[in-house]
Amino acid sequence: MLQHRLSMALITAALLLGNAVVAYAADPGKGAKIYATHCSGCHGEGGVSNMPGTPDFSRRERLFQPDMVLLASIRDGVSVMPAYKGLLSDQEMLDVIAYLRTLTSLNPLR
Repeated sequence: MLQHRLSMALITAALLLGNAVVAYAADPGKGAKIYATHCSGCHGEGGVSNMPGTPDFSRRERLFQPDMVLLASIRDGVSVMPAYKGLLSDQEMLDVIAYLRTLTSLNPLR
């Protein structure tokens, strides 16, 4: 009986590990490159907005939201901002968010 329970526990653990989702840390360096290509046209270089109505990331606008909320905004689009679902992967969008979070540390007085 004990051996059967142990076997079932090992099988269950193996199944759970086999279905585990791999999560990677966001890379702000990659995010900077993606931002320069896809985002800076409206949100400005260094996050300083150059288009009316877009957040100024250098002033921390919208960056107090959790990563998953920001990811949904990028993925699905907001107002005049287009959706990036299908153009960028979730990992690339998280890389951009990681980059945006570095902008506030580069501009602590703003």
